[in-house]
Amino acid sequence: MSTILLVDDEPGVLFTLSEVLTDRGHRVVSARSGPDALTKLDEADTVLTDLSMPGMDGLELMAQVVQRDPTLPVILLTAHGSERVAVAAMKQGAYHYLAKPFDIDEVSVVIERALEARRLRLDNRRLSAEQTLGRRIIGASRPMRRLLEATSRVASRDVTVLVRGETGTGKEFVAELLHAQSTRAARPLVRFNCAALPADLADAELFGHVKGAFTGATATRPGYFAQADGGTLILDEIGELPLPIQAKLLRALQEGEIQPVGSGRIEKVNVRVVASTNRDLAADAKAGTFREDLYYRLAVVELVVPPLRDRKDDIPALAAEFARRYGEKFGLGTITLEQPLIDALARADWPGNVRQLENTIARLAALSTGGLISVADHEAASGLPPSTSQDAMPVADEDAPLTDARNGPSLKEQVEAFERGLVARALDSTGGNQSEAARRLGVSRVTLIDKMKKYNLNTKR
Repeated sequence: MSTILLVDDEPGVLFTLSEVLTDRGHRVVSARSGPDALTKLDEADTVLTDLSMPGMDGLELMAQVVQRDPTLPVILLTAHGSERVAVAAMKQGAYHYLAKPFDIDEVSVVIERALEARRLRLDNRRLSAEQTLGRRIIGASRPMRRLLEATSRVASRDVTVLVRGETGTGKEFVAELLHAQSTRAARPLVRFNCAALPADLADAELFGHVKGAFTGATATRPGYFAQADGGTLILDEIGELPLPIQAKLLRALQEGEIQPVGSGRIEKVNVRVVASTNRDLAADAKAGTFREDLYYRLAVVELVVPPLRDRKDDIPALAAEFARRYGEKFGLGTITLEQPLIDALARADWPGNVRQLENTIARLAALSTGGLISVADHEAASGLPPSTSQDAMPVADEDAPLTDARNGPSLKEQVEAFERGLVARALDSTGGNQSEAARRLGVSRVTLIDKMKKYNLNTKR
């Protein structure tokens, strides 16, 4: 459902348009003035505003909307005789104008066209982001569609964003996507892991230091904020940032100022911060383990990445994309996943989320010779995580190594499973010709026969 932001100082016009547009399936948000409308932009998919209003008029509102979000169409309602002004406004970024008294059907048609233009603009931005990131953006499930729409909407609005989600859900990807779809996309993207360093080192890394500031500071070095000037700074695991550094981070966010360690000089920086965490920072703030003022500063907009169990419709597409990616990376060409394997992957629980799925596909690709990967290949790799239902798991091969469902297979078991799979595939691909299979594996025929005996493979072929 699309959201229309109506802006007019006449209550009668707001009521009439709101009733009509609601009846036609839209969600309507109303504002009586330009400043009021600006506080509601995040909810809007298009803006329908009166041209003549006291204080901030429609032209000034349009200019601010276009500056904040170029993908958001603005339609002007004009009085008779104001058409020339409206035409000039279209040259400045307005999507269309409608003269009063307006025809309801015409208003509806123009809004539908504006919404389609909005969708096309967002799609173009998404394609551009995919090119920038060098990978596809996958999200056909309803939770991911909502997240991607919110990400696209927020990306062009230069606000601090907090990305929350379980480990392995793809928070880093969402943070990168925010940068790729923003007006800062051509500027630096810098990442800092807040859990990687103790407080004193984190201070120097984030804000920089001057020569001689501490033992080992043999040269002046700019910090991550300075490196990201004009661009985006991603703060991973923000919940782990030491409390002493949180005050300096708050100042950097509020004032756009940093002070390198050992320097008495304040430096101005223009950085958009995107923070990510798997913790409940609101609860941490109440418990006193995270600064409450910093939390509110970081969470101007909060995006929550759904766990994979809530977006299982995306698993087939994700698995296929990972298979394509690792097929190229490992020089295997096109890799295809057998449908029963895709079904098994889609039924699994994936407590490690997208990262666990990707690791599983990477392991399958690494152990394969390319082409079709089957359930049997998967069983040999012992890669499928436990499922909540008994029939969700493929039937295990009798000769497959036993594994501990809690801890996974041991290194010895994984190596043996890998070796057994290589020998079996070599024999299958040569029709049981042991000499040719040994040649392809780079071992002697005697060694091959020893391996066949060890893994209970047919030695009489």
